[in-house]
Amino acid sequence: MFKNYLWPILLLFVINRPSYAQLPDFTELVEKNGGAIVNISSTHNAPKKEAMQNQQIPEGLPPEMEELFKHFNQGPNGDVVPRNSKALGSGFILSTDGYVLTNHHVVDDAQEIIVKLSDKREVVAKLVGSDPSTDVAVLKITADNLQAVSIGEPNKLKVGEWVLAIGSPFGFDQSVTAGIVSAKGRSLPGGNYVPFIQTDVAINPGNSGGPLFNMEGKVVGINSQIYSQSGGYMGLSFAIPMDVVMNVVDQIKTKGKVSRGWLGVQIQDVTRELAESFGMPKPHGALVSKVIANSPAEKAGLQIGDIIVEFNGHTIETSGELPPMVGLTPIDQAAEIKFIRQGEKKSAPIKIGLLPEEDQIVADTAAPKISNRLGLTVSNLTDAEREQLQVPKNGVLVQQVAKGPGLEAGIQRGDVILRIQNTTVTNTSEFDNIVKALTPGKSVAMLIQRRGSPVFLAVKVDK
Repeated sequence: MFKNYLWPILLLFVINRPSYAQLPDFTELVEKNGGAIVNISSTHNAPKKEAMQNQQIPEGLPPEMEELFKHFNQGPNGDVVPRNSKALGSGFILSTDGYVLTNHHVVDDAQEIIVKLSDKREVVAKLVGSDPSTDVAVLKITADNLQAVSIGEPNKLKVGEWVLAIGSPFGFDQSVTAGIVSAKGRSLPGGNYVPFIQTDVAINPGNSGGPLFNMEGKVVGINSQIYSQSGGYMGLSFAIPMDVVMNVVDQIKTKGKVSRGWLGVQIQDVTRELAESFGMPKPHGALVSKVIANSPAEKAGLQIGDIIVEFNGHTIETSGELPPMVGLTPIDQAAEIKFIRQGEKKSAPIKIGLLPEEDQIVADTAAPKISNRLGLTVSNLTDAEREQLQVPKNGVLVQQVAKGPGLEAGIQRGDVILRIQNTTVTNTSEFDNIVKALTPGKSVAMLIQRRGSPVFLAVKVDK
């Protein structure tokens, strides 16, 4: 009797089982797009120093064999002859007229670039141009019957969405791996102008430069980096969004180089302690720690301590979100920024400038003046120190950092303290007076300059 009641329940479960129980089928996507994926091998001349270091002589050889190995990498005059090395990567055909995309690091300083098509044809590629900042390279090949990919919109990707990669990990052509979007807009060291797409798609050496597809079969990114302690896949892979890629491609094809928008500010994240010191209910935005002279930001009236919370209608949650937005904005185009200044929200128009080259200078030391409340030993800056450290006026130099609030806040020897909260520090006497007046138990924002770069730190004096 029990069995008679059981089978209708089981049948009902099968009919109404949730849709997520069915995994996606990628076969049609791979069959449709596999022909557009290429393998890229580049030949590089090894530097002479590297060739000498790699000239290893096996142990236990007879003297005559040792002499043979010594001359293995030598030319007629006894000089070490650099031997060619090869790098392998992936890529994909952008258009049927022969434009191919890959990573900059796959073809950087290459003497020869060979593109191997899916039908086993091999053709020599010309490097049209590349951009180290975004790690994008544009190649050109001459061949018939080329299949190109379709470009998707990475801004429409959702976290948790299925994505697929096709490439040549470890030289294994046409390898397919799948996963989901783990996060969007990731900022990585050295990638200030790329809001990376993070996935858990298996990406290994050789996958670099290959496409990341969405479920519609459109390319939404170029696989570029992995986070790994072993050099292999560990579940953290990063792709360059195609809107960033296509901006670079268009500039390389039309101008031969890449130009980026520039505000002329140095920024940092707003921590919980800094948010408290600025009277903000929660940490968000990009805190301005320096305004470059004669920059678009200075002309727009931005000041040190302003917190940029919106750029051209896009909310800024972390400082890493701002550079890609500004970098992709055309030069001389007008934009609008919204910022918080001393608790009041303001807005200002700004004309985007061209990103220039920047240098940094390392700090030095001098004779001390002690402030025991923060545990810091500070001194006035000499004219020579101001010139060397690029501090035209104001500020005191940190000579020593003892145990106390200064050490806990991250202040280091060689830092220049420029401002505490909204008060400029002009000399050691004024520094002492400001520190003496600090309210115990309350976080205050201290602006310092370290190795040429200004940064805000939150300092809290003990009760």
